[in-house]
Amino acid sequence: MCTRFVYNGNDMITGFNFDIDLAVWKHKVIKEKERFYIGILRPDGTYHSYHGINRNGNVGTLLYVHDNPAGIYRDNSDCITIADLTEQFIKAQISFDEVLQIVKSKQITYAPDATMQAMLSDSHGRVLIIEPGIGYKEEYEQYSLITNYSLMKPESTKDFIVPGDDRYERALKKLEKYSPDFSISDAIHLLYDVRQEGAWATRVSFVYSAKEQTVYYVENNHFECIQTFTFPLER
Repeated sequence: MCTRFVYNGNDMITGFNFDIDLAVWKHKVIKEKERFYIGILRPDGTYHSYHGINRNGNVGTLLYVHDNPAGIYRDNSDCITIADLTEQFIKAQISFDEVLQIVKSKQITYAPDATMQAMLSDSHGRVLIIEPGIGYKEEYEQYSLITNYSLMKPESTKDFIVPGDDRYERALKKLEKYSPDFSISDAIHLLYDVRQEGAWATRVSFVYSAKEQTVYYVENNHFECIQTFTFPLER
């Protein structure tokens, strides 16, 4: 369970609530010169950057979604997993335009052990939503929003909507009311309002300001303790 948005106003601001079951996945916040990310421990012993920000303004996040048979993992040269594509984008190994070319020319599949969809954005506020087996959507709007259900083929996940889970509707209602002065504070309040508790609690929340090149983040729903990370100036 996760929530991700991008708001294009006087600043390009993106926010993300990382909701995860600690019994299933191990994670930690990692801050580097080139990247800020939520590292996910994988069987190879590496904390992978599937949710994070590069100093160039690339922001990528994966969100759990119930599987679509057409997106099942396939090990061949015509396919790339959504996890690999997202991590390459966060690492700045590929640009937004290169991702666009990839989704047009290759089959995007789930990872072998996880069914996820993605939202990718760049410093200009361009957004790419990718749903394996369904398709992709490029947009440049005042705001973009995604949670854990399909936006392009909603009937494929409507039967899996958790009773009472109205995060998308509540977040959308708030985004519709904001002005171009949408601020870091507004973004943090939005994430607070749609935070999760219980087994799939919100473990990390982050807000990134393209203008400030700064990440504001909170761990374990302690919104009274906001930490910051600013990408160092290039020399």
